[in-house]
Amino acid sequence: MAADRTPPLAVEELHALVAAGDIDTVVLAFPDMQGRLQGKRFAARFFLDEVLRNGTEGCNYLLAVDADMNTVDGYAMSSWDRGYGDFAMHTDPATLRRLPWHEGTALAVADLAWGDGSPVLAAPRRILRRQLERLAEHGLTAQAGTELEFIVFRDTYEQAWDANYRGLTPANQYNVDYSVLGTGRVEPLLRRIRNEMAGAGLTVESAKGECNPGQHEIAFRYDEALVTCDQHAVYKTGAKEIAAQEGMSLTFMAKYNEREGNSCHIHLSLADADGHSVMADGPGMSEVMRHFLAGQLVALREFSLLYAPHINSYKRFQPGSFAPTAVAWGHDNRTCALRVVGHGRSLRFENRLPGGDVNPYLAVAGMVAAGLHGLEQRMELPEPCPGNAYAAGFEHVPTTLREAAELWENSTLAKAAFGDEVVAHYRNMARVELDAYDAAVTDWELRRSFERM
Repeated sequence: MAADRTPPLAVEELHALVAAGDIDTVVLAFPDMQGRLQGKRFAARFFLDEVLRNGTEGCNYLLAVDADMNTVDGYAMSSWDRGYGDFAMHTDPATLRRLPWHEGTALAVADLAWGDGSPVLAAPRRILRRQLERLAEHGLTAQAGTELEFIVFRDTYEQAWDANYRGLTPANQYNVDYSVLGTGRVEPLLRRIRNEMAGAGLTVESAKGECNPGQHEIAFRYDEALVTCDQHAVYKTGAKEIAAQEGMSLTFMAKYNEREGNSCHIHLSLADADGHSVMADGPGMSEVMRHFLAGQLVALREFSLLYAPHINSYKRFQPGSFAPTAVAWGHDNRTCALRVVGHGRSLRFENRLPGGDVNPYLAVAGMVAAGLHGLEQRMELPEPCPGNAYAAGFEHVPTTLREAAELWENSTLAKAAFGDEVVAHYRNMARVELDAYDAAVTDWELRRSFERM
């Protein structure tokens, strides 16, 4: 059953708030390839009178640029040869919400379409929708929860930029994992984020410290898969904006330094058409869950690009780091890539591969597609790992973006689940990042070579 949550802002409520002068701005945005919100700010009255009904336009290069928003080649949907035209942005009314950290502002998430009304297949939100539609054909729905970690710094984003992101001051000087004293040091910021996310319609559960100095996690209640991913995107953007307003900064990058990285563990469970969990059978796992989990293992390496999309993502995967290296599953075993937790209605599995840089729409789409493969092929689940998966003889997760991109590109499973267009689009995204990285001269190279080579 979908979790109870604060209802989104209804269109009728928005009309009333605009008429009363309480809302004067509406942000319409969509998640890009990195899961970032891209879009426009509208005068609220114009949004209600025109945009809500008719949509708006955005340049289609927004799904065909690199992380720095540079135009790059290799994308079929958008290029100089095609003239960089527009796609349409259509409001999903179910996503309307207030943004308490911006005065007088509401936000809605958009779906993308071409001029003839057909969906933009490579748009992350569409990719997830398609996999959820496939799941619905089996009479199933997916619930998901994402657990994002971040590191807080006393420096502003502008100061961090000017310092080349070196020598920053973390909000805590030592490991504050589960420390009430440690979280208290940054509670004014954490409290603002928690309360204002609640005001945006998210259901806040808790906040806790983590291992890396300045590292924290705020947890939100699970929900329907698409709702969770929308909330994830809102939270990630809003947390950065609130930190900036407080004269601080925070990062979700997968591996900021040589210590513990920022994870984004994703929990997933399935329910039937009546909202009842189908994961448990008495005290153990149901046949559906066993097949679904088996599919995760089979597809994990080929779908790693969806879980770890950047160069930096792969630096998390170190033995003894609480980030996985083994394609294995276990009962409440944090050394495995897939961890089964809960019991009865709460029985679920956790994908521990994604980091804080993950695009949740793509990752959850990958988990659903992998599970469907296992379900449709009635795959048998191997025995769980009972001990240290780091030291066992399991297959290794990809160690570089290059390896993951090649596995994705050559995956018949990916092409069957997502289609050739989507596979080619995200293979090119990886190529663009790899080309940029290969051309860069790093600090490590300068320190090693400037004088001594």
